[in-house]
Amino acid sequence: MTSQKMIVGKIEYNCQDLSTLGAELVFTQDRQGNYISFFWQPKKQSLLSDEPSQGNSFLNFLCPVPLNPYLERINRVMDRGIPEHCQYVLSYQGDILPFELIISPIIKADQTVERVLVMGHCLHSEELPLTSPSSLPPNPDPFQRVLTHIARNIRSTLDLETIWKQTVDSIGEALQVSRCLLLLPSAQGDSMVVKAEYCLPPFVSLLGYTFAVDEYQCLRDALNTQKPCAYHDINYHQFQCQSTLVIGTFYQKEVNSILVLHQCDRPRHWNKGELELIQELAEQVGTAIAHATIYKKLEQASQQAKEASRLKSEFLASTSHELRTPLNGMLGFLQLVLDDMADDKEEEREFINQAYNSALHLLNLINDILDIAKIEANKIDFQFEPISLNQICEEVAKFAQPQALKKHLDFNINLPPTYDPILIHSDYQRLLQIMFNLVGNSLKFTHQGEITINAEIISKPFQFRNQPLPGFVKITVEDTGIGVSLDKQDSLFDKFYQVDGTRTKAYGGTGLGLAISKKLIEAMGGKISFYSMGEDLGSTITLTIPLTQVPIIKE
Repeated sequence: MTSQKMIVGKIEYNCQDLSTLGAELVFTQDRQGNYISFFWQPKKQSLLSDEPSQGNSFLNFLCPVPLNPYLERINRVMDRGIPEHCQYVLSYQGDILPFELIISPIIKADQTVERVLVMGHCLHSEELPLTSPSSLPPNPDPFQRVLTHIARNIRSTLDLETIWKQTVDSIGEALQVSRCLLLLPSAQGDSMVVKAEYCLPPFVSLLGYTFAVDEYQCLRDALNTQKPCAYHDINYHQFQCQSTLVIGTFYQKEVNSILVLHQCDRPRHWNKGELELIQELAEQVGTAIAHATIYKKLEQASQQAKEASRLKSEFLASTSHELRTPLNGMLGFLQLVLDDMADDKEEEREFINQAYNSALHLLNLINDILDIAKIEANKIDFQFEPISLNQICEEVAKFAQPQALKKHLDFNINLPPTYDPILIHSDYQRLLQIMFNLVGNSLKFTHQGEITINAEIISKPFQFRNQPLPGFVKITVEDTGIGVSLDKQDSLFDKFYQVDGTRTKAYGGTGLGLAISKKLIEAMGGKISFYSMGEDLGSTITLTIPLTQVPIIKE
């Protein structure tokens, strides 16, 4: 018992006598910079004649140069509760002295900090050249150095994945957390996906994990505030975390990611300095992600513009060939007639008939080109009226049956059995043009097998041009033709797009049929899509057309 009391007494005595700490310079200060206690034993000689009394201003003893940054530093140490190491110029009785200092917060029992303990030693000329007070500026805030380093890393690239990875790695290493995640919102906005991760072993990786926003309050908080949110003792045991820090990254008030920090090995109190650092980092990351996203979109737009230019050039080359072919045919057959090259009237009539067919083909090509121009300029007028689907199918059958028979193909049209006519809300001529385009493509690219048109009634009320309609009819045109590879199907309805230039040229045509059909069907309130299992595996085109009324289906 006696031994324990003696040790305690010795500790109390050392706390009062700063000289026992063994440092050349030791003092404590309050927020205003007043010395509370002070000890300085210069190595060369004593520069102090009297020891300062409690409450004296340091201006009478050692005065930092410049003063205001030093006061900001000691107040920052008190606010954050984190020691800082720096070099500073101190002035004493006209002499300028460089010091290396360690400033530490003195934390009271109630966790408040109102004083700092400063220890240091005077630097010699060989340790640091000194020509003027300004030659030894105050060291920057250590968190500012970390921020600058991380910001430099993420701003050195415009590649999104690199930014994501450098962000989580830099934050994870700087703050020594168990796990740092970068989450991106899903397309629907109801979930967040982990796109990048910093994770220390043995903790479980969450890369690729999807978090439902509704299930996690911390994610909802991060989406609604630009400040970091700390959580403790929450039921996230499946992620092994004991303390969590979450903050959203924003650009122009729109969230573009969420940063999540996990401390898994122990509960952690996030101090003020760490919260300030993560908030400033979030601002930097939000801007970097936005800039990289904009750059990526510009790159994609540039590639799309180049591709459109290339496709347009191919289209023009193909179109010029397609226009010249029927024109040359017309001129050739008519020249034969004018030169009396026909052996008899029947052959002369055949020449004129061939010239007529070439003229019709040329007219169709010109109409396709004009239709594209009109659609782009929104100058096509539609005459909407109730149309019998049966009548449309009869016209399609007249158009397709002879060609299918010539190629030895089976051609079938299957309509649902109804008690009354299937009336659709559309433009008769435009719908007929679309059906001729779709069936014509199937006839062109199918060499064996069959072509089938199926129709299905869908009762689903909707509005089109402020007019309530009861539903739509879904029409599919299926064939067993040459098909289209999966990677090319998304661009099939684009302007000037041809799946394969050499392939198109072999079959004839400009490849404008599907582009025109898509524009027309959408303008009439419907939709169109294409699907194929791949090359030589046939294809299916599906389109929807609004109904004027829902027919009564026969059971």
